[in-house]
Amino acid sequence: MIKVLDEHERSMAFAEVALGQIRSLRQTAVPRNYEIWYVYATGYNAPLNKIINETLARNGKLTEADLDQIYDTYLSQIKTTDRIDKVGARVINEIDDVMSLITDALGMSASYDDSLSGATQKLSVAQNRDQVKAVVEQLVVSTREMRDTNKALEDRLSLSKQEISNLQQSLEAIRAESLTDPLTSLGNRKYFDRAIAAAVQSAAACGEPLSLLMLDIDHFKSFNDNYGHLTGDQVLRLVGMSLKQTIKGQDITARYGGEEFAVVLPATALRQALTVADHIRRAVMSKELKKKSTGEILGRVTISIGVSVLQPGDDVDSLIDRADACLYAAKRNGRNRVICEADPEYTAEIHSQVA
Repeated sequence: MIKVLDEHERSMAFAEVALGQIRSLRQTAVPRNYEIWYVYATGYNAPLNKIINETLARNGKLTEADLDQIYDTYLSQIKTTDRIDKVGARVINEIDDVMSLITDALGMSASYDDSLSGATQKLSVAQNRDQVKAVVEQLVVSTREMRDTNKALEDRLSLSKQEISNLQQSLEAIRAESLTDPLTSLGNRKYFDRAIAAAVQSAAACGEPLSLLMLDIDHFKSFNDNYGHLTGDQVLRLVGMSLKQTIKGQDITARYGGEEFAVVLPATALRQALTVADHIRRAVMSKELKKKSTGEILGRVTISIGVSVLQPGDDVDSLIDRADACLYAAKRNGRNRVICEADPEYTAEIHSQVA
């Protein structure tokens, strides 16, 4: 229930910011505009926030043309689909070209077979040296043509192999982009959902431990309210950078949503997970936040962390629910701390939810 309320309150806060922007800029409250400002409020899409802030700073408003371009460039799902379709079309064209060349080569091969058969017959009835010479010269010409055709096919196949390899890399880049949070360069929620499902399945099958960290930035809303969304974005990037510097190897990091992050630790028991969690907490707290536009020192960012460990009979949802409950307990008990399922604060939190 607590998790549902948290998500509700967070989404309502984003909604209020979105509607506030629409009102202040006197825009129509159509779904497109609401989506643009809702995403802006969450800070999920750094390029979108940047172009909006730059346009407002330059013009003081966003025209309908501006909104159309922002939506098509940064939000429309058609954009990714179009890119995939274009790469797919290039692959098909490449295959068509190669198949056409192979067809020509097969035709040349059949023609060469006919030439050999004809030469055999002519040689069997040749009466003099000149007739034999004519047959041999024709065979030389046919052989050269066959060699040239084979060489052209070989060269084209080599180029095609490289082209298809490049197209494959393009598809991989598009796929990676669709699973990456643009603001922090960590995995996004879609990536996290896939990764944790695979990690839980693997851990259950192998009988290995698995730990989950759920992290939340303390007092994040105050950063946005007091210093603006650009500073809020800077806070998110700071936490993302700390995670990338601290988490290595097979461990999985992702931006779970808003100011919440997640870390999946395969083959990691509770004691090790607590050590990792505290390293992350200290790494974030060690960095001083400075406002880029003025150089003003804004203090230090802190995070609260909840830790759960995979138990027999667990699924993804139950593992996340317990980590969330631990996170909420950390928030309730002073923030800037790590709480796990073995801590009395977690037990008290569960009892209070039941009550």
